[in-house]
Amino acid sequence: MTVQRFAAFSDGPVGGNPAGVLIAPSLPDASAMQAIAQEVGFSETAFAAPVGDLWRVRYFSPASEVAFCGHATIALGAALALRHGDGVFHLQLNDAAITVEGRREGDRVAAALQSPPTQSASADPDLLAAALALFDLAPADLDPRIPPAAIHAGADHLLLALADRGRLARMAYDLEQGRALMSDAGLTTIALVHVRDRQHFDARNAFASGGVLEDPATGAAAAAFAGYLRDLGWPHGGAIDITQGEDMGMRSRIRATIPEAPGSSIRVSGTVRSMA
Repeated sequence: MTVQRFAAFSDGPVGGNPAGVLIAPSLPDASAMQAIAQEVGFSETAFAAPVGDLWRVRYFSPASEVAFCGHATIALGAALALRHGDGVFHLQLNDAAITVEGRREGDRVAAALQSPPTQSASADPDLLAAALALFDLAPADLDPRIPPAAIHAGADHLLLALADRGRLARMAYDLEQGRALMSDAGLTTIALVHVRDRQHFDARNAFASGGVLEDPATGAAAAAFAGYLRDLGWPHGGAIDITQGEDMGMRSRIRATIPEAPGSSIRVSGTVRSMA
């Protein structure tokens, strides 16, 4: 079995978040997928197998299985388009059914996923206090326009909006402490964002739950964040653009298109470059 390697949400010919993709006639058992993901070493590897008209998909980080991963789904869309031609592919995840579209564009592929339904709620006060302490933040560091929240679009995230871009650039935390906090709270990531303007945001995503300090692009968190902005009544104009990974030297570009219906799927799109 050959694992393909792509960088999803690339910034032209550079940047993006590396993901492994393994397409097989049937999925290996969970222990084998976990071992493969650990060997690949990327934040996530997507495993896909055909089942009738669908693709059965599971995601593994080096440390654990993940319910939904946006950038690995975008990478899978590229892999399927390169193998089967441009189109929309129906995916069955552990807990949701979604689609991913792949379209070839020269030496890159454009891909777009439709996320699971979104939901959001106010952040638990104890969890918020622990997260602020983890990142050495104070309540005064937060942007009051976007209150801390538990956000979801196929996976659970804690969202912290920072008032100062420089504070986002200085993000640092202890990996093992972060892993314990996220595991105890059932979080996939803790997402830190900064508002450039009403449609443009900078983001960083701590992914200690998966054994990774930070992801350079996080499509699942982008979908959840877009859904939360819709819940807030934020003036998003129908779409937002997120720049992530810039502070890691791996600039990534994510677009999230936001329909009006509360809780409805978010379209998350970007380009993909091969790392072969």
